[in-house]
Amino acid sequence: MAEIIHITEFSDPRLDVYARLTEAQLLNREFPAEGLFIAESPKVIDRALNAGFIPVSILVETGCIKGESEDIINRVGDIPVFTAPMEVLKNLTGYLLTRGLLCAMRRPLLPSFKDIITDTNRIVILEDVMNPTNVGAIFRSAAAMGMDAVVLTPGCSNPLYRRSARVSMGTVFQIPWTILPSWDDDIRATLKEMGFKIAAMALSDDSVSIDDTNLKSEERLAILLGTEGDGLRESTISDCDYTVKIPMYHEVDSLNVAAASAVAFWELKKR
Repeated sequence: MAEIIHITEFSDPRLDVYARLTEAQLLNREFPAEGLFIAESPKVIDRALNAGFIPVSILVETGCIKGESEDIINRVGDIPVFTAPMEVLKNLTGYLLTRGLLCAMRRPLLPSFKDIITDTNRIVILEDVMNPTNVGAIFRSAAAMGMDAVVLTPGCSNPLYRRSARVSMGTVFQIPWTILPSWDDDIRATLKEMGFKIAAMALSDDSVSIDDTNLKSEERLAILLGTEGDGLRESTISDCDYTVKIPMYHEVDSLNVAAASAVAFWELKKR
């Protein structure tokens, strides 16, 4: 049974993992097996637990121990449950958005690229998407619209950063994903060897419409989305089988990458 530990000072070192460690420190690139992430809100934590992620500790506002939080606390077993009144926790950045509950969890070791894409026919590749809100929103759309997996280049924001996981509504725990060690010709060659056609979402006049019949009928398709603002690199686009454009109206030139992803996934999912 979880041990309830009352915290009275924000400076208490037992709050460091929630209050003072940066995302990079939690990630712990030097010792990835010791990496942690913070899951926020009962729904997100519940989905992480359902997916088999291992909880390390919980932080809960004193007034929220009952209700939804109580169900989570009863699930996590013999781990510390730190509780403090709101006047202590109000100094914790973003805490008011979490509905009173945070959970520190072990980061998983990531699967290989080949393991992720085996037995899939629709995958998403994100090239240097750096905004954690966009990463989380793309994961939510990918899960909702039937994508099989998400692959991220090293320049992307990590899907388990607090904001990404929260915006995804916990779908980062439901859809397979991994981060590439590099984004190079070998990866693109592997995709083609495994029968994937590569579709670059780009604002190019030399493109096909997203409702192109040949594009939608491809058996295996990798959908590429690029960084905010600049989009995909020209070298990436030139190596792809399709350049795909979403038609725009009312003189709108483009959609935010997260919004564009939802349109693309819906149109290009395998029917």
